[in-house]
Amino acid sequence: MAALLFTIAMTGCSKKRPPETDPGMRDRTETPGAADTGADADTGDPSLIDRETAMATIGEMIFFDFDRSELSPDARGVLQEKAEIMRQYPEISVRIEGHADERGTVEYNLALGERRAEAARQYLIDLGIDADRLTTVSYGEERPMVAESNESAWAQNRRDEFIAVGG
Repeated sequence: MAALLFTIAMTGCSKKRPPETDPGMRDRTETPGAADTGADADTGDPSLIDRETAMATIGEMIFFDFDRSELSPDARGVLQEKAEIMRQYPEISVRIEGHADERGTVEYNLALGERRAEAARQYLIDLGIDADRLTTVSYGEERPMVAESNESAWAQNRRDEFIAVGG
């Protein structure tokens, strides 16, 4: 019994080996006060947006007032972000899909959806995006985001959607 206690005591008190380190890590030292700059890991440029964030921003919708196709200040801000990303990722093209709420005739809403998509397209062109990278389509009232008949639903259905293609 004494031998067993002695063995347990000795193993519990034995020196522990330092953990193995990667041979390449031995020569590296961390500079005190060095911090992550938030830069893109591939380029080191902090102004570049990672692809996942870029695709989420490209997909962000803009909304319109009732029976209007003019861009709101909020919509212009969203489009400016899209233009910045499209400059960073020149391989990406965008399809702009115009939508309307259910009020009005089918023909009128198709035309309104087209005017909305074209307003966004023209603004992106004005911001320096090549027209060849932008296409438009109107779905009018045919693809509602919210299938209800009330002010809240109608407001959500008056929109442009942006679909990244290519790249």
